[in-house]
Amino acid sequence: MTGRGSARPTSSKPTATLPAFLAAPGIPRLLGSLTYLVGAIDLLTGLLHSWRVRLHGVTEILPGALTDAAAAATVVSGVFLILLGHSLKRRKRRAWRAAVVLLGLSVVLHVVKPEPVAALVAAAGVVLLVRHRAEFRALGDPTTRWRAVRLFFILLVVSIASGTLVIWLNRRDIVGGFPGLGDLSRELAYGLVGANGPLVFERDRPLDVVGSLLLGLGLMTLLTPAYLALRSPEPLPRVTESEEQRLRELLTRHSDSLAYFNTRRDKSLVWSASGKSAIAYRVVSGVMLASGDPIGDPEAWPGAISAFLDEAQEHAWTPAVLGCSEYAGTVWVRETGFAALELGDEAVVDTTEFTLQGRPMRNVRQMVGRVARAGYSVEVDRVRDVDPSVRATALADAAAWRSSDTERGFSMALGRLLDESDPDCVFVAARQDGAVRAFLQFVPWGTDGMSLDVMRRDSTADGGVNELMITEALQAAKDLGVRRVSLNFAAFRSTLERGEKLGAGPVLRLWRRVLLFASRWLQIESLYRFNAKFQPAWQPRFLVYPAAGDLPRVGFAALEAEAFLTWPSLRWFGGHA
Repeated sequence: MTGRGSARPTSSKPTATLPAFLAAPGIPRLLGSLTYLVGAIDLLTGLLHSWRVRLHGVTEILPGALTDAAAAATVVSGVFLILLGHSLKRRKRRAWRAAVVLLGLSVVLHVVKPEPVAALVAAAGVVLLVRHRAEFRALGDPTTRWRAVRLFFILLVVSIASGTLVIWLNRRDIVGGFPGLGDLSRELAYGLVGANGPLVFERDRPLDVVGSLLLGLGLMTLLTPAYLALRSPEPLPRVTESEEQRLRELLTRHSDSLAYFNTRRDKSLVWSASGKSAIAYRVVSGVMLASGDPIGDPEAWPGAISAFLDEAQEHAWTPAVLGCSEYAGTVWVRETGFAALELGDEAVVDTTEFTLQGRPMRNVRQMVGRVARAGYSVEVDRVRDVDPSVRATALADAAAWRSSDTERGFSMALGRLLDESDPDCVFVAARQDGAVRAFLQFVPWGTDGMSLDVMRRDSTADGGVNELMITEALQAAKDLGVRRVSLNFAAFRSTLERGEKLGAGPVLRLWRRVLLFASRWLQIESLYRFNAKFQPAWQPRFLVYPAAGDLPRVGFAALEAEAFLTWPSLRWFGGHA
């Protein structure tokens, strides 16, 4: 299929190629794996040092306190190296700098203990990192202080596990043997802040080892997140006013049904060299996630795609596209060599042909009639014409009627309601006895269409009020100059539809049963059934990703972007997002 309201590009030659860092593992991935190995060696030798040191008689050569401190520092170094391994594989420049310092420190610590083999492995890592330093040029990811909170909990888990292990390794020197959960918890809690816990050791040496390691782990757990929290966070990219104005100009000339959602305030834009096309995106967990089709002239799409890939390569992000049309997906695959996965279908209604008459619409007709007889009336207005009092009430109701505290949406949600910057949006309100009981908001789709954005209703409102509002909006479309209306997205619609038909194969039926099971928590089947009532044309939407190995990561990033996977807000911890 072709992009709606767009012409096909005439160029058939790819203008963007798959970035080298996506095509092969390369040196960064090998060095990242080596860093994992050195980190693991550091952890093991640091934790086991107290057990092995007696065999080497090191205490006769070096003071015990020095070797204990070296063991503690080695453990801390190992934890950091393991955390840095993934960033090295992504060619991050900051990770390279930190890894060189930590591997150099690891060499010194292994010499002090002494452990020549481990020292040689760490030294080899330093040499290779310095030799291939030109490979590590990727810029840092945009971050907020939430990263410090997440890192704190990661390090706390690592510290508790490591501390428990070192206590277990020295269990023979503990009076009464390995402690119970209560004494163990108190020993860890006291030890991580440098205090003596309830455990009594038969000899001073194990006490010094355990104390040094716990204190080192505690300092790492507290100081590292504190540094990240106190330093200025890298600002998250946002669309500037001038960029938004240029974007809105493109939307009036070349527009996909989801294009207006790219005016969200939490997305960024990358432009083609000609300025005739742009791609909106957000970076989620290292994935540069494009939203919908490229915006603008399809002739300029290859240039925007090329700029998108260049941006991804500069930051070592994994590029992907969420929710693009079949035509745009074809362009992406042709230009990049990426793969595509059908996610589901968008329901599109032609308002010039819509009618409530006929047998297929019987259920909707009866439902609408019943709700209307219950005293409901519907108002359909452009946002610019909505009364300020209605606006204030709707904003309060939207928060109160939301089924959860999380506002979902990325590729198919605007993220704002009745905003003055969206005068052409359409607001549909259902009233009963003068009170608004439900409402919809549609965003513009080019010059003659609109796409459903928000659907909210009071939980006590009569069933069928949503059908009433959509029906009234479709019937009012002519006066609004609207010829086509995009309704909800139905995930995996073709599976649900084909899987219930006669002759469906066992794999298809199994996949359908999985989707029906998931529908208990996610609106998969219900959205499909709701959309199908209006006899729409189904337009497929796709996920485009580099390779099969990237699909799990891209999939999780898409779920996080759409807020199906969420992290606790910093407000939960008493901070500020």
